[in-house]
Amino acid sequence: MLATRHVVCALSGGVDSAVAALLLRRRGYQVTGIFMKNWDSLDEHGVCTADKDCEDAYKVCQILDIPFHQVSYVKEYWNDVFSDFLNEYEKGRTPNPDIVCNKHIKFSCFYRYALNNLGADAVATGHYARTSLEDEEVFHQKHVKRPEGLFRNRFEVRNSVKLLQAADSFKDQTFFLSQVSQEALRRTIFPLGGLTKDFVKKIAAENRLHHVLQKKESMGICFVGKRNFEHFILQYLQPRPGKFISIEDSTVLGTHKGWFLYTLGQRAKISGMREPWYVVEKDGVKGDVLVVSTLQAPRTDHPALYRDLLRTGRVHWIAEEPPAALVRDKMMECHFRFRHQMALVCCVLQR
Repeated sequence: MLATRHVVCALSGGVDSAVAALLLRRRGYQVTGIFMKNWDSLDEHGVCTADKDCEDAYKVCQILDIPFHQVSYVKEYWNDVFSDFLNEYEKGRTPNPDIVCNKHIKFSCFYRYALNNLGADAVATGHYARTSLEDEEVFHQKHVKRPEGLFRNRFEVRNSVKLLQAADSFKDQTFFLSQVSQEALRRTIFPLGGLTKDFVKKIAAENRLHHVLQKKESMGICFVGKRNFEHFILQYLQPRPGKFISIEDSTVLGTHKGWFLYTLGQRAKISGMREPWYVVEKDGVKGDVLVVSTLQAPRTDHPALYRDLLRTGRVHWIAEEPPAALVRDKMMECHFRFRHQMALVCCVLQR
């Protein structure tokens, strides 16, 4: 008789992770629910939203009759996610804290805690994603002896686990999982990978999970919440006032509190200007934000807002090694997106 597989499921207090835990239970696994507290502050009404989410996650565990644990990664989140977020903004880049959180918190701290402290055979989350492994293959990873030293990399590459898009292409969250390590992917199950959001809601409704079904979908950056983003970030970074300048005729259109607050391509709210202006360039030395009006062109189709070349720093290969085609030919055709739910576009990757 096989021992019951133990799967530790991350619960956020939302409908997706609740249904993920339910489906694991239906597969006959021993399931434990864990709520992670990553941010320690009150919202604009003086309420700690994490406490409400924790309550909701606990209630899910009661309904499903599974054990509940709460862990705090507030310090780790501050050091590995939020500090990185501020550093990137100061350099004038626009980071994605969800990607960094998955890399350092969910698929590192939580992953290690589940395996080492709770003796999990696998971990699970409510992400809309899939991998190339079936559940049994995930459980088998525990017993796969990996070679040491030189041969390890060859072994890992030959047997690498692929991260695959979800069946629901609109909800697909592989963008947010793009920095997750190969090691963590090997031991992760995504129960919602083959389902649509509507079907997940239907399952929740049929299984007494109404308290999470009625919650609004969490969008945007979790630690900002409903607050004004500019006000929030200027609590942590020094304002550096500068000018909005039109790239067409160098006219000064207004002022701002910091060039780092703006993202390339973003619509800039310029006081007194009714027509839409969009950010084209940022001058970190002078502190100016260069903008263009799209009234002359249909929608946002001004040529200054487009690029056909992008340089990147170090690449995170999900399989730990670059694809053979890229190594061989020094170039490779693939698809590209820089924002969740943005349509994939064809691109050529050159090494």
